[in-house]
Amino acid sequence: MVFSSAYFICYFLPLFFICYFLAPSKMKNSVALIFSLWFYTWGAPKFIFVVLLGLILDFYFVQLIEVSEGKKRRRILSLAIWSNVLILLVSKYLNFFVDNVNEVLSAVKIGGIEFASIALPIGISFITFQKISYIVDVHSGKSKALKSFADYALYILLFPQLIAGPIVRYKEIAAQLRDRSANDHIDMKLTGLHRFTIGLSKKMLIANPLGEMVDLIFAVPPGDMGSMILWIGIVAYSFQIYFDFSGYSDMAIGIANMLGFKFPENFNLPYISQSITEFWRRWHMTLGNWMRDYLYIPLGGNRVSITRMYINLCAVFLISGFWHGAAWTFIFWGAFHGFFLVLERLFLLDVFKKIGKFPSIVIIYVLVLISWVFFRSPDMSFAFSYIKNMFIWDSAPHFIYLNNKFWIALIIGAIFAFTGMFKVMEQQFSKWFEIEKNNFMLTFKTLSLTFLGLLSIAEIFGSDFNPFIYFQF
Repeated sequence: MVFSSAYFICYFLPLFFICYFLAPSKMKNSVALIFSLWFYTWGAPKFIFVVLLGLILDFYFVQLIEVSEGKKRRRILSLAIWSNVLILLVSKYLNFFVDNVNEVLSAVKIGGIEFASIALPIGISFITFQKISYIVDVHSGKSKALKSFADYALYILLFPQLIAGPIVRYKEIAAQLRDRSANDHIDMKLTGLHRFTIGLSKKMLIANPLGEMVDLIFAVPPGDMGSMILWIGIVAYSFQIYFDFSGYSDMAIGIANMLGFKFPENFNLPYISQSITEFWRRWHMTLGNWMRDYLYIPLGGNRVSITRMYINLCAVFLISGFWHGAAWTFIFWGAFHGFFLVLERLFLLDVFKKIGKFPSIVIIYVLVLISWVFFRSPDMSFAFSYIKNMFIWDSAPHFIYLNNKFWIALIIGAIFAFTGMFKVMEQQFSKWFEIEKNNFMLTFKTLSLTFLGLLSIAEIFGSDFNPFIYFQF
């Protein structure tokens, strides 16, 4: 079930809100959990019992961690973390490992491994990271363990962030699981509704029209098209993935606001970044922060030798690439970003400071475009061919018709992606996500977003193209 589906908008969400807001305070968590189970079961009925079993094991592991000391406490911590990592590795990467082993065996004329492919549980990557944050936060003393299994299950399975984030760390939401009265007011609910509508509009009015054409472009061998269409294709994809994923995050944060939860921000105008380092402070912020706090810092962070720090950076981004998907294209994408992060610490940051803001933004955006080619391509050979043909500047005509809806979405996407490079505009963008106290602006915002919401709903019923890119992760 996706947020931009007719079923979710017309049936699931209204029924959930009716039940949730009519329920007494002590029953609201139970209502949210029941509907979250329904939400997950709708998309992955075969895996819900596996997920629940994992939750039960983690819940009792953490109970043991809290009452244990010394080596026993550390052993339980290791067991709890590695059991989750192992589940992720088996469910998401075993197929990849077996396929690659079989390719090697085939090359040396040896029979391959007989293996039945494992289906990937929906949202397993996001679920695993949230579970690890709970285990580590309790072990480190940053938060107390939950006494109720239902509250723990709600933290992991709460449907707004369940499938594609943002990654909500336990310490960020622990108090809200018990008491949301501070955020349970009409201003927060209206702000949440505004935020949800903004996200739905990003998805339906920008990401989807771009995605339809991007799929057509990437379905053709790169050598069969001119350089111009290849550039248009990857620029369109950069906007598609940004407005698709940030739109989902906006919808998740908006629903959470309406329930009294405050989720962390996940995007902050990433394409105005002046370095790859800054890009990762603005893109998928909850993933970057998770990797920093639960992986990079435990590896030594900046407290180690320069050489070890660079190795740690590369390792973290290799893992980040692998986390996104079991394919060499994702691994290379992660390595690409890690490589430029190291170069920036060596000398590139100084170069960017010298050349100024706007040239730096252009250079970083081009680098990010190149990395997106690997992220979007079906395999490495396709990616390298695509990049090669981008830069040889072949003026051969293309035979893909790009409709007016595509061009309008591309222009609007570019405006919203880049006008934030001007400080005054960046501040204006952020104000749309804040509680509005000015009555005139509140009325204007409500009317304009109502119009966009109606357009988005019309698109939902008028188009069969409605994927969410990050659902595969």
